Amino acid sequence: MSSLKDKKLFLLDMDGTIYLDDDLFDGTLDFLEYVKKIGGRYMFLTNNSSKSVSAYVEKLGRLGIAATAEDFLTSTNATVLYLQKKKYHKIYAFGTTSFKEQLKEGGLPITDHLEEDIDCLCMGFDTELTFQKLEDACILLNKGVDYIATNPDWVCPTWYGYVPDCGSVSQMLCNATKRMPLFIGKPQPTMVQLAMEKTGFAPEETVVMGDRLYTDIACGVNAGISSIFVLSGEGTLEDLAASEVKPEFVRDNIRQVYQELVEE
Repeated sequence: MSSLKDKKLFLLDMDGTIYLDDDLFDGTLDFLEYVKKIGGRYMFLTNNSSKSVSAYVEKLGRLGIAATAEDFLTSTNATVLYLQKKKYHKIYAFGTTSFKEQLKEGGLPITDHLEEDIDCLCMGFDTELTFQKLEDACILLNKGVDYIATNPDWVCPTWYGYVPDCGSVSQMLCNATKRMPLFIGKPQPTMVQLAMEKTGFAPEETVVMGDRLYTDIACGVNAGISSIFVLSGEGTLEDLAASEVKPEFVRDNIRQVYQELVEE
């Protein structure tokens, strides 16, 4: 087993890992300062496709973390890269206004209403969900168009509990159409691979930290890197006992990770 002190590139989930809603977890600032002090790098990897990178930069700034767009990789980034390679004629974008803008900025031919020449449905975590979008999706899926989704997360954490995320809406549409999408974000290894390419760190120097076994930790396993499962968000020890996906490290929270790193 490797040591956490061998790691230089830390790939961090956000919701449930470094904060919950607008509450920054104790230890997060100390941890980020430590990574910079050792000459390492941290990047924020999120499956949440409802917000743009600029919105995350602004949010972290409010929480006291100075960040730039270069510090982020999102499931939307990975999805845009995938769609650019496929050369679709027209893509129905099922998601927030921000999500549609990000696909458009990627040069993709998108629409948000039914048209005859649509050959792909692309869905993100949609906090602006309407029944019209669900109906449009059912019509397109029954026609047989390709079906892509940014992330398989069942829920998104909030201060009052959880709300349905992209995976839950995908399951609802499956109940109606018998079709599930190809998911692009975590647990697929794409974002980890992009992060290592971008920063130049090797797999043995890289670790992903997150609160979900089936996305964050599975992403690390699929990318062949170490992973830290933190118990500050969705996942529990009971989930770990029942899961085939096993992290290399299990810690209570980011404060505990930081304390381990600075111990002599």
